[in-house]
Amino acid sequence: MRRSLVVGNWKMNGNRGKSLGLLGDILAGLGEGAKADVGVCPPFVYLPEVGEALTGSSVLLGSQNVADQDEGAFTGEVSALMLKEFGCQLAIVGHSERRLIYGESSALVAARYAKALQHGLIPILCIGETLEERESERTFDVVGEQLDAVLHTAGVASLAKAVIAYEPVWAIGTGRTASTEQAQEVHSWIRARIAKLDANISESLQILYGGSVKPDNAAALFSMPDIDGGLIGGASLDANSFLKICHSA
Repeated sequence: MRRSLVVGNWKMNGNRGKSLGLLGDILAGLGEGAKADVGVCPPFVYLPEVGEALTGSSVLLGSQNVADQDEGAFTGEVSALMLKEFGCQLAIVGHSERRLIYGESSALVAARYAKALQHGLIPILCIGETLEERESERTFDVVGEQLDAVLHTAGVASLAKAVIAYEPVWAIGTGRTASTEQAQEVHSWIRARIAKLDANISESLQILYGGSVKPDNAAALFSMPDIDGGLIGGASLDANSFLKICHSA
């Protein structure tokens, strides 16, 4: 039985006080014996303080990205070794905003993924299609290409220590929504594709949904057989909303 995972991606939001206040409310609301694993990914500059505040809790600390190099002249990048030094356990790679706004290729995403694994971080690999790609019926071609780039670089065995997050980019902040059936269809397809390479890894792999999960749709999404939790954006910035989502998993 796969355990559910809910991860809050705070993106470039908040400030020092708000970040620690949000975390405090989340920790207070989770209580003991949570049925799902929970993680938070604050902006890089708040990782040390958020990590310190998480000491003794079961909440996982994650980064919003990770460099594909260990060190060197790579202005603006943060290495896996640096992240580990401050207690990070998770690292998001290939988020749609990184791919679309900053032009990260699938090859670069795969290199970031591999570097995270090399240094003991659990990569959360984001894959998903745009509205144009969905309307042209290229969803599975796009998702397959993004997944294959990682498989070719790190191999299917690497997924035993990783998480996948399916992000239908067309359903994030556009006013359009993906139905639970649409989400399940892609999650099932991803799992089946991996099963062709390794059935055991496919069965145990956590595949999260990242398409505008909210308190009012979380339970229905998480009830789908191949949806194992969520990568939560905007709703993770409100403690009450995030907690409702966590308790739905």
